[in-house]
Amino acid sequence: MAKVRVIEVHENVFNTNNQEADALRKRLKDKKVTMINVMSSPGSGKTTLLSHVINEIKDDYKVGVMDVDIETSLDAQKVADFTGVPSIQIHNGGLCHIDAEMTTRAVDEFGVDDFDLLFLENIGNLVCPAEFDTGAHKNMMILSVPEGDDKPLKYPLMFSVCDLVIISKIDTLDYFDFDIDQAKVNILNLNPNAKIICLSAKTGEGMNEFIQWIKDIGGYAFSFSSLFKISRKASSALENKRYFFQIRLLLIISGGFSGLKHKELSVVS
Repeated sequence: MAKVRVIEVHENVFNTNNQEADALRKRLKDKKVTMINVMSSPGSGKTTLLSHVINEIKDDYKVGVMDVDIETSLDAQKVADFTGVPSIQIHNGGLCHIDAEMTTRAVDEFGVDDFDLLFLENIGNLVCPAEFDTGAHKNMMILSVPEGDDKPLKYPLMFSVCDLVIISKIDTLDYFDFDIDQAKVNILNLNPNAKIICLSAKTGEGMNEFIQWIKDIGGYAFSFSSLFKISRKASSALENKRYFFQIRLLLIISGGFSGLKHKELSVVS
């Protein structure tokens, strides 16, 4: 029988990705930018939830959104239309995830100098995205009530790698067989350090807790932004007019007054 040589590439692939993720994370930290990787299954309400929370914090922090999908720019356009913040659509060439190298290329295209906070809205999938470190500072995932409380048991890795688990659409609890207490037990058995927040983007219940979590993890970036705002308020009327002109010019260049504030980018390994 002929000898077959077996080459283990799985670990090497992940090691390379982890190195790229660490480099991106450090780069963003040096720029005082916090990036949050948002994961969930398709249809859980990622885009809707992010749009609502962004509208609550956009006056305090400079926010950007990177949406990942196989095709279309629907989510990026929806975020841009609903919130008015800059967004970019990332096409990942049919893959089930986005890795650190693709995220880095998207960040390079998007730019980070104008942001305190970046949301990376990962592709809808409970398996692949959990395996790849994107370079984000925090991972969060959304578990919607209609999906059922057994998802942590079926997709343990996803719930194991997240700093925050949001149980969303709690306004539908009366219509679905979803045991919140059991879901929390299942999550904490996998990840004792996970923060769990129950909320409804529709009614607003739990949104303040989510916003506080974002503020708490922002650290250096948000304190910088707050100092910037204070100094701006203390500036002269002339300086304020000059600042507004610069911001208005920036928005015009990026399409801010034309109703189109998203870009499309294809990043394929």
